[in-house]
Amino acid sequence: MAETATGDDRPVLTIDLAAIVANWRMLAKLAAPAIAAPAVKADAYGLGMAEVAPALAAAGASEFFVATLEEGTALRRLLPVASIYVLNGLPAGGAAGLLAHRLIPCLKSMVDIEGWTGAQAPAALMMDSGLNRLGLTREEVSELAGAPERLAKLDLALVMSHLACAEEADNPMNRRQLEQFQADVRRLRLSGKRLSISASSGIFLGPDFRLAVVRPGAALYGIAPLNNQPNPMRQVIKLEAKILQVRRVDRGMSVGYGATRRVAAPGFIAIAGMGYGDGLLRSLADRGCAFLGDRRLPVMGRVSMDLITLDLGATAPDGAVPGAMVELIGPSHGVEELAAEAGTNGYEILTALGGRTRRTYLPAGKHP
Repeated sequence: MAETATGDDRPVLTIDLAAIVANWRMLAKLAAPAIAAPAVKADAYGLGMAEVAPALAAAGASEFFVATLEEGTALRRLLPVASIYVLNGLPAGGAAGLLAHRLIPCLKSMVDIEGWTGAQAPAALMMDSGLNRLGLTREEVSELAGAPERLAKLDLALVMSHLACAEEADNPMNRRQLEQFQADVRRLRLSGKRLSISASSGIFLGPDFRLAVVRPGAALYGIAPLNNQPNPMRQVIKLEAKILQVRRVDRGMSVGYGATRRVAAPGFIAIAGMGYGDGLLRSLADRGCAFLGDRRLPVMGRVSMDLITLDLGATAPDGAVPGAMVELIGPSHGVEELAAEAGTNGYEILTALGGRTRRTYLPAGKHP
């Protein structure tokens, strides 16, 4: 197995920028004529906005979504001419920063609208259609419907909402939210504006949901857009950890903190250099696994800050030696499989992979 640089025992996270670009192109083609505006919030879902966003811009993406003013400021330094929307809206006292960096706030409340009125710069209007998260409430929509001059003062580049259950293709709430959003758009006389309701999963709900702009995020990074259906997205990452030690264990011995796992029969274990300090969730204790070639190695006992213990079986497989790399995410074991073992979703797995992982980026056209 390949070994990391001499003296470097950190986990290795390999990120395939060509795969991310290919996923964006596939989604853009599916959504056309809607514009596919990538979401690169949370450091491009943990994979590195500084590398991901320029690759997407070079492929043709011209509009982007981030969550916060700070993210938008960082993205503007990378992309001087892109349109950048800030999903969390207008932060208190943040109008000057948004204007200085030519960022477009997604106005989420009457307070935001009042704070942006007179800014003479584009904004988006976010309406809640059932998620009950950010966005204008029913009462605020009614208030604006009775005072259309308040919206007339805004330069609205986009009117948007967000689906709650889009990953469930048959969930009737998807259609209810779309109809509520469209009704609110008509009520506020905004039908001539560009509209958006779909992120990654909504793109796959059909043409009715694509409107003028879609906002792909998780699917760009290889996460399945729909539950219980084949994943059409290319896998984007590989996560490997180095074996630091191999040791023999006997029946009855305990493994790891808390002595929560007892060895059932004599065999071998490998200690690998990755733990929750690197983003590997503690919930993977006695549930996760790694691969050495095609050999599945279950996690034994608790995940600690720096280490995991892997069950090598009664006979240690060839290649299970200090310095060898085991695969936690990759062709044998995708993000979704690891997420299922951890009892979470792929979003949390990706965004957790910060810490001490050593990142390697594969540029366009190069693959493992």
